[in-house]
Amino acid sequence: MCRTLTVSQASRAFSDLINRVRYQGESAVLAKNGKPVAKIIPVDQNITGKDLAGSWPSLSHLTAEEAHRFETDLSEARSALPSVKDKWE
Repeated sequence: MCRTLTVSQASRAFSDLINRVRYQGESAVLAKNGKPVAKIIPVDQNITGKDLAGSWPSLSHLTAEEAHRFETDLSEARSALPSVKDKWE
């Protein structure tokens, strides 16, 4: 389940939000001024290319091999992204 919260709502109930993410597997989109700015998801929630192919109607035509290649491509694309420095460190 994914719900949308304002950044203010999330900050007031941050502990509850984190507990829902960790223990109930929920995710949340955080919005500021009505626009989505971040998404909080469980760390162990890894979506594979095969999962995406099954969940997107436009990709359901992919064979198992094509879904596997798509998953590999996604993984390689994620690895190629520049790392983001944590400004809180």
